[in-house]
Amino acid sequence: MSDATLHATDQNPDDFAVQIADQIESFLVAVTEVAKGDEPDSAVPFLLLEVSQLLLAGGRLGAHEDIVPEERYEPDLGPEADVDELRENLARMLDPIDVYSEVFDPYEPRRAPVPARISDDLTDVITDLRHGLAHYKAGRVTEALWWWQFSYFSNWGSTASAALRALQSVVAHVRLNQPLAELDGLDTDQGMGDDTLEFEAGKVMAEEIGTPLGMRPVQ
Repeated sequence: MSDATLHATDQNPDDFAVQIADQIESFLVAVTEVAKGDEPDSAVPFLLLEVSQLLLAGGRLGAHEDIVPEERYEPDLGPEADVDELRENLARMLDPIDVYSEVFDPYEPRRAPVPARISDDLTDVITDLRHGLAHYKAGRVTEALWWWQFSYFSNWGSTASAALRALQSVVAHVRLNQPLAELDGLDTDQGMGDDTLEFEAGKVMAEEIGTPLGMRPVQ
């Protein structure tokens, strides 16, 4: 699809660019709604679904041949939208399972896990996606696809994958009735060493997240 046909009324919904943009915009809208905190009990399973769907778009971008932008230099989009409020809302809602353990690169030998935050990950991903979406809405489709593909490999793909693993782990612990041990105060400002990071959840997690999933509270 050429950039000139972006806003055509007969735009093909099966077009690759349209499908990727639709999935990305759907993710942005969904996470923004979740962050409002209207339904905190269902936030984790809903985020699990949304991140999974986003990574399908990422996988398609990753499998696609290299996308080359039409212009040598990226057009200026102006200042990035502020995501601090979104991050704070997500962190407040996801407490106490926001902090988790991440291995930055699984192919680096003996790499120690590091603490990360789901709320940081999601807002980091959103920043990358919004940047590409601004190009897309301005009619620069090739530039948008290039940016989404490039940033998928360089940042948001691995970041979203790490957040997905953390969300899946939380839901799995609840569904299997296996409460997580106490985090014992560790935060992302602290180093982990070689110890395994355990999350603060236990009864709180089961009561606040497990009930919507049909799990009985842990006694």
